[in-house]
Amino acid sequence: MPQSDPSTRLPLTELARFSREVISASGADRATADAASRAMMHGTRHGVDSHGIRLLPHYIEALEGGRVNRRPSIKMLNSFGAARTLDADHAHGALATYTAMHNAIELASRFGLGAVAIRNTSHFGPAGAYSIEAARQGFIGLVFANSDSFVRLHDGAERFHGTNPISVAVPTTEANPWLLDMATSAVPFNRVLLYRSLGHPLPDAVASDEDGNDTTNADLVDMLAPLGAAFGFKGAGLAGVAEIFSAVMTGMRLSFEIAPMGGPDFATPREMGAFVLAIKPDAFVDRETFDRGVRRYLEELRTSRPRQNGQVMAPGDREWKVAEERERNGVALDPATATAFEQLSKRYGVAFPA
Repeated sequence: MPQSDPSTRLPLTELARFSREVISASGADRATADAASRAMMHGTRHGVDSHGIRLLPHYIEALEGGRVNRRPSIKMLNSFGAARTLDADHAHGALATYTAMHNAIELASRFGLGAVAIRNTSHFGPAGAYSIEAARQGFIGLVFANSDSFVRLHDGAERFHGTNPISVAVPTTEANPWLLDMATSAVPFNRVLLYRSLGHPLPDAVASDEDGNDTTNADLVDMLAPLGAAFGFKGAGLAGVAEIFSAVMTGMRLSFEIAPMGGPDFATPREMGAFVLAIKPDAFVDRETFDRGVRRYLEELRTSRPRQNGQVMAPGDREWKVAEERERNGVALDPATATAFEQLSKRYGVAFPA
């Protein structure tokens, strides 16, 4: 069976190994290889494939071109109580954001909360990879980022915000936290590309043509709509929250100032910002009361009456089910990603995932 056969399912451990080895072979330091691979594998493991291992070829292009520093020196610029600002030295966004969240957790363990602004970072993949880092250690984690313009405003006719993700993770007494990881656009652009390739019409009110008019024709899409359809001002407002925290609070570029993710310039750093926050629940209420409240909330949520043929789920429940299945059975790469991996394998002499 050829390596690029989409029916071939590859173990998560092999995909992670391949990613680390390829990134290292490109000249990046071990910290970058480990952080970038870990973040991508969070996406792949939990079914967020648009921000999973398929990003590896893009990241290699950014590392080799110079957009992303292969051996950064992340430094603290200033600290004021429970607040810090880090300069990521144009590091891969995953390394910068894991570093920032570890700083935020350390601050929260002392002050009850820790807030860290990140300057000079880059694309970091799935936002949930970093909020969950806090929740796994007993803290509430929040993550904000902006990205290059691709989403119109409500009633707007031009690109303004990026997909501007927001993620919140809350620790529970269960094996997994409560996890929200969302873009503030109606859909990710990868969904448009999928519908375009399949020749299927898009759902209503998720994308627009070059004049800002809604279109269901994927071939005519020039920009995404904000979350909320007729109430898209809510999605645009949430995008603004991410914009203020990640760009204004860091002094970095606003969405419409960021160079496009897809190039063609892969030599110039994008000068992006991000923001993370860790909160220690025990600083506000005793832990037993907090755990009991979260547990009761989730029990009532999951047992609330669904509509016909519906299923009520808490944020994160779908991801945990996908992760269980993929841990057992592995992941099938789409043909384009499999072909790109074969090229990386030959180029760097790294064994293709077995």
